[in-house]
Amino acid sequence: MSFVEVTRGGITESRHRVRLCVSDARGTLVASVGDVAAPAFYRSAAKPFQALPLVEEGIVRGLGLTPPELALCCGSHEGTRAHVAVTHSILAKAGVDERSLQCGPHLPYSDSAARALRDSGAGPSPAHNNCSGKHAGMLALAVGMGWDPVDYHRADHPVQRRMLHEVARWSGIPEEEIETAIDGCGIPCFAVGLGAMATSFAHFAAAAAHGECPAHIVEAMTAHPLMVGGEGRACTDVMESTGGRVFVKLGAEGVYGGGIPGRELGFAIKVEDGGRRAVEVALVHLLVELGVLRPSEVAALKAHGRPEVRNTRGEVVGEIRPAFFLEGVSRRTPSSPAPTLVREP
Repeated sequence: MSFVEVTRGGITESRHRVRLCVSDARGTLVASVGDVAAPAFYRSAAKPFQALPLVEEGIVRGLGLTPPELALCCGSHEGTRAHVAVTHSILAKAGVDERSLQCGPHLPYSDSAARALRDSGAGPSPAHNNCSGKHAGMLALAVGMGWDPVDYHRADHPVQRRMLHEVARWSGIPEEEIETAIDGCGIPCFAVGLGAMATSFAHFAAAAAHGECPAHIVEAMTAHPLMVGGEGRACTDVMESTGGRVFVKLGAEGVYGGGIPGRELGFAIKVEDGGRRAVEVALVHLLVELGVLRPSEVAALKAHGRPEVRNTRGEVVGEIRPAFFLEGVSRRTPSSPAPTLVREP
């Protein structure tokens, strides 16, 4: 069994069961933990794929979307003033307003932003929703393609049919075999086997490494990681610390996906009980096992990779730690030469 453990003193108090998979750009399984054939929903980890049509269809260029705006389209943001402003900017360039967003409102995830909003006497708007960047990007796609943006969130709308196509394209799973449901923000979400999910990120990473359209997505995410998450978020800190060597994206219910363009590898993680505290530990440990992180980066990411458990007095009483290893993976350093891999057409 493979777990992330929560300790108290010298005792393991709780365990989160983990599944994960690493794939290369040919779809070959490089390393795995647990059942990688069982399905998992991408949830928000699908956002890089969902933003890609904005690049491929020339909408980024046509509307003048900036790299931070493209990064926000891939993000699950904190709802800060900066995040809301970038959402509004995307909507304005698309010629629609906030009333067109179909994601629904919720309080900002940022404590300070939520407090400021409450103190102002205002309530949250759809632009505060952590998925508002994705929805704004989908509205921009509809406008740019000449599709009626009304009901863009419905499964039968051309926007959502394109989203399904992208997941099928990068995962290699036929559209009719991809399980769908409704995500927390009201649009369809997609489930494939965890191995196929890892392969989709490997294909994306390889295409980015070859200078294809995914390179624009990866560059936007890694150059503007605050737009992808926010202050103190694992996704933001990993991309900031590694300087673009890896791109990562959180999904709800204990999911993480990402890719290593320089090695044309992709990975997917699913924590069975959905625990976010566990998936962040698993993410950092996976990057350590793959030899992606330098010692200084491991230290900088300790709050995510091996967080302390504290009591109400602020005393350290335990930790959250990985309790698994990858079999058969080469633990190369970040400076080691990348393997020669070929992306299938």
